[in-house]
Amino acid sequence: MIHTPNDTLQRYSRHLADEAATLALGADIAAILVPGLVIYLYGNLGAGKTTLTRGILRGLGYEGKVKSPTYTLVEVYALSRINLYHFDLYRFNDALEWEEAGFREFFNRDSVCLVEWPEKAAELLPTPDIRLYLTPDGDGRNAVIEAVTQGGKSCLNRLPAHSG
Repeated sequence: MIHTPNDTLQRYSRHLADEAATLALGADIAAILVPGLVIYLYGNLGAGKTTLTRGILRGLGYEGKVKSPTYTLVEVYALSRINLYHFDLYRFNDALEWEEAGFREFFNRDSVCLVEWPEKAAELLPTPDIRLYLTPDGDGRNAVIEAVTQGGKSCLNRLPAHSG
């Protein structure tokens, strides 16, 4: 379901009843990804951010293990059509570490960056194209996706309506 509350923000929402629904949303997102996108992922611990990322990667054809980069800060996935960088900044607390690791270079027109806990490095990150929020709802969760930039809006317009 797509909502447009005003001219500057476009919003899509979907209820995710279980892990399979979260993976399916990830596959739907994979189908609309274009190089250059920055996506912020919000949600409490255990909200399903890494499960959603796994669904995105599966939708892009990746068959290997998908793990949370909680301790490494980033997992790199070199895929046939894009390079995807999955950041988890939950334990991040040192701007110098960011610069020394060269993370800024990952945010470029040839890659897609998914960032969990972006608020931990807000001053170091570029503006997101898309913000995705996962919040608990009964036994499942709700996903709300907000398009921030024109590129994000273009992608969100291609996201299929939920059929289940």
